Amino acid sequence: MQKVMITGIAGGFGKPSALALLEEGYPVAGSVRSREGKNADTVSELEAAGASIVEMDVTDTTSTERGIADGITHLGGLDVLFNNAGIGSYGIQELMSPDEMVRVFDVNVLGVQRVMRAALPHMREQGRGTVLYTSSLIGRIATPFYGTYSASKWALEAIVECYRTELSGFGIESCIIEPGAMPTAFFDGMVSPNDPEREAQYGAFASVPAISAAGLAQTLEATPDQRPERIAEAVIDLLEKPFGQKPFRTVVDHVGVGPQIERYNDVLQDVTRNVMTSFGIEDMLKLNA
Repeated sequence: MQKVMITGIAGGFGKPSALALLEEGYPVAGSVRSREGKNADTVSELEAAGASIVEMDVTDTTSTERGIADGITHLGGLDVLFNNAGIGSYGIQELMSPDEMVRVFDVNVLGVQRVMRAALPHMREQGRGTVLYTSSLIGRIATPFYGTYSASKWALEAIVECYRTELSGFGIESCIIEPGAMPTAFFDGMVSPNDPEREAQYGAFASVPAISAAGLAQTLEATPDQRPERIAEAVIDLLEKPFGQKPFRTVVDHVGVGPQIERYNDVLQDVTRNVMTSFGIEDMLKLNA
């Protein structure tokens, strides 16, 4: 079975994905920032199920290099890398300080780059590999109050577009998973702005983000199919597809936005292929259906 490493394995998408993979017989390793504190019970559960857990902070290059190396050692190799570690943000965009934006980008964008730089030499040397990425539906469109988070996922999507083409000649395929909003602890750890002076300048509008968030919570509660286990199912489905025939983007959404994003993705796929063809480099798209 393919050997899988998952960053952010204790998170809302990481844990169910790891448990599903282990149940199917995949060897799994995963990273957490710390084995202690809020992650302790989840780490114990995952280890009891057979996962190998390493401590790794994707915002620190040395920690990331050490964590990826430890994961490869535990697994005895690496076939599938799941870039899943992420952080959310929510609030009126003007109120978000540059430092708060940096915090989000450091995890969602630079964190992925650190992981890739640590893992890719191994994958390139073996001449084959699969890389999965957790993005978002709002990594494709922007909606109010998610500006910083959307921007980070837009940036991730652009980086992965490049990795997709630049790694294809080394036998490394790329797959983006785009979930809709899910009821996970992800919302509890969101970066929110703290600028009461500016917030006061927005008057009554300053209360709209909280009202919008409450409406989303009600929608999720009324949509039981919109749950993190759907991401695990998508991961299993992707890995069961033949090498080189996996879709580049997979939408996971049961609220109703998904079909619109799929339509957008189909158009972009055609545009991308046409542009690549016009430059004579369409073969760089060969590893995705």
